[in-house]
Amino acid sequence: MRKAFISPTKYVQGENEIVNLGYFIKTFGDSALLIAHQDDITRVKDKLKQTMEKFGVTIIVSGFNGECSRNEVHRLQQLAKEHACSCTIGLGGGKAIDTAKCVAEGEALIIVPTIAATDAPTSHSAVLYTPEGEFDDYAYFKQSPSVVLIDTNVIANAPTRFLVAGMGDALSTYFEARATANSYSNVNAGLPCGANAGVGQPVKGTRAALALAKLCYETLLEDGLKAKISCDLNIVTPALENIIETNILLSGIGFESSGLAAAHAIHNGLTALEGTHSYYHGEKVAFSTLVQLVLENTNTAEINEVLNLCVSVGLPVCLADIGVTNVTRAELHNVAQKACIIEESIHSMPFPMSEEDVVAAIIVADQIGQEFKKKGE
Repeated sequence: MRKAFISPTKYVQGENEIVNLGYFIKTFGDSALLIAHQDDITRVKDKLKQTMEKFGVTIIVSGFNGECSRNEVHRLQQLAKEHACSCTIGLGGGKAIDTAKCVAEGEALIIVPTIAATDAPTSHSAVLYTPEGEFDDYAYFKQSPSVVLIDTNVIANAPTRFLVAGMGDALSTYFEARATANSYSNVNAGLPCGANAGVGQPVKGTRAALALAKLCYETLLEDGLKAKISCDLNIVTPALENIIETNILLSGIGFESSGLAAAHAIHNGLTALEGTHSYYHGEKVAFSTLVQLVLENTNTAEINEVLNLCVSVGLPVCLADIGVTNVTRAELHNVAQKACIIEESIHSMPFPMSEEDVVAAIIVADQIGQEFKKKGE
């Protein structure tokens, strides 16, 4: 059986770690193009100044316009050439990180997340949008980021909702990995080195990746609530450090090297419901994970374990929690239709899936979540 595993070259996290950013810039040269929103630059400007002085490097601020579009990527690539930048830094949230990936094209890339809301920082993919903010295309690169650098103080001082949303994204990792392994489905680690596009040879996930996905879930159960409280208080604790690693590294490796299944496909379907648009990716994934567990008819103890975790940290467990009320059956069929298109990861489940199956599972998961919340009132 052919297997593959993909990961960033180096992952580093610690308190005030941005002060060491210059060390990693120095491994590529003397200057870097910084792609970041101005608000994020302001949050860490003192640390950026320290690292430039400490390591004798230059950081070129790019004036990022906030959208990961082809036009903006081209402009930033030209700017990097004009300044002979040795590497690219993506600092901030999803749009800045994805833009940096597109600018670097798989070469000399340092990712510095300022929130732990998703597992995207470690991946070798990005999402392109039009200048107006509409979806354009997915982009894949020949390798994952060279360095993922996490300053835990910055994460601790970001709004807690981001951290909790990251836990929601990470929650699906083990269950989707388990389903993918049970169905012997392919994983995303299959693109050959050097390929920026196209379809790689089919590969299955490794035991190592599945073990990391399981550790991801176990850490959420053990440290999720403690980490949330730490972030509420803007304090770095061992529990918060563990959850930052879980949200970004364990979940990131897990989804690329162990595979996606029903949860993320259902998330994509749920975006058809307007009420969900103000909720973060991980918040919708948390409820979608419950839907996957209903599809699998998993044991009651496991469902209750997941429900307990979600309610304790404030993750959604029913449709109302993601802004959906008075939904019609026709609307749910539209969700299911999007979730079940041939390209979707729902077909990595170890049994055939139909739109009716998805509609039924959403309705039941919603009711289970509502009743669980009532018991706790």
